[in-house]
Amino acid sequence: MRTETEVASGQEYHCGAAARRYEQQCYHRHMDETDEQTPNGPHEYLSAPWRMEYLRNGLRSSDCVFCSKIDADDDAANLVLWRGPSVFAMLNLYPYATGHIMIAPYNHVASPEGIEPAVMAELATTVAPCMRALRRVLGCQGFNTGINTGSVAGAGVADHMHLHIVPRWSGDANFMPVIANTTVMPESLSVTRERIRTELLVELGDDH
Repeated sequence: MRTETEVASGQEYHCGAAARRYEQQCYHRHMDETDEQTPNGPHEYLSAPWRMEYLRNGLRSSDCVFCSKIDADDDAANLVLWRGPSVFAMLNLYPYATGHIMIAPYNHVASPEGIEPAVMAELATTVAPCMRALRRVLGCQGFNTGINTGSVAGAGVADHMHLHIVPRWSGDANFMPVIANTTVMPESLSVTRERIRTELLVELGDDH
């Protein structure tokens, strides 16, 4: 008597060893958690969830990304971190790294050459508080900071000058995950914004 055989429609379906063999051929999440090694190590994952919003929206708006935030009411939705008398800080919607901050003047000016000295001074004095806030929130080890003036110099928004503060960590983005087996799992921009804003208010005080 076969205890592991089921007969249906004239065909035999082996419910024991055959079923187990079939099950082993199916995909299971735990297969990704085994110790099997590829030549470059275990396969890992890169996640950048905010990029999907970019794909859904298609081409970027022709409006100035900075000017459109100045008069807007919802700073959280616009990723604005802090507003000073003459400049404001916001997260980059398409960051080079988690916590990528941009500081821009309210005036729509393409180059530091057209900015009043007092405004440039405020922009400059906002950098260090942003760095301290980023260190406390993200534990970053260094920063890339600077202004790209003109599209030929790499400015994505060439008509409205802005200063970048990009947090860096040792080995953070030197290789793609498929090569270096590096997992990048940043939190959502809205969460990052709230955490950094809390620390910026400690550094700079309330919005002006």
